[in-house]
Amino acid sequence: MSKGGTPSGNSGMAPVEAEDRALFRAATQDVKPITPHGRILPPPPRIPPVPLSRLRDERQAILESLHDPIRWDEEIGGADELAFVRPGLSRQTLRRLRRGDWIAQAELDLHGLTRIQAKQELAEFLHECKRRGVRCARIVHGKGLGSPNREPVLKYHVRHWLTRREEILAFVQARPVDGGAGAVMVLLKSANY
Repeated sequence: MSKGGTPSGNSGMAPVEAEDRALFRAATQDVKPITPHGRILPPPPRIPPVPLSRLRDERQAILESLHDPIRWDEEIGGADELAFVRPGLSRQTLRRLRRGDWIAQAELDLHGLTRIQAKQELAEFLHECKRRGVRCARIVHGKGLGSPNREPVLKYHVRHWLTRREEILAFVQARPVDGGAGAVMVLLKSANY
């Protein structure tokens, strides 16, 4: 030991004294090695490999779903009109929706949101509409007056997202009193559809 009361040496531990070694040998003198028992122990379970390529593919799919490619020249209704009817439904459904035969039971305003925020809000809104049994809803996407080049970016994204949702039966551009080109009226499936 050094003068300060700490063990000397590089490791900071006291060296094993000859007396301690003798005590250890005396304590273990009757110990015999374990003989092999003849059993084969199974190897420890292998950790399954992490499928990195699948994880990358899933991550890429999520990113692509948040940044949908949209053909800006794709038109569903007339020249600038926003309209869609699910295949198999009558075009009369669009006329009735345009006339206001269904009253909006819920409304979502996407003004000021980014494309990613708007997509998340729309998905949550449609889920809530489905849960509550809402048949008709109004979605305000804006006219794009605050967007770069004053183009209605969310309008085209909303149209794209709605056409890919199976609970959407039809949608049309809202009447002027309901927001005109800055909103869309959506007809959703009923609970027993």
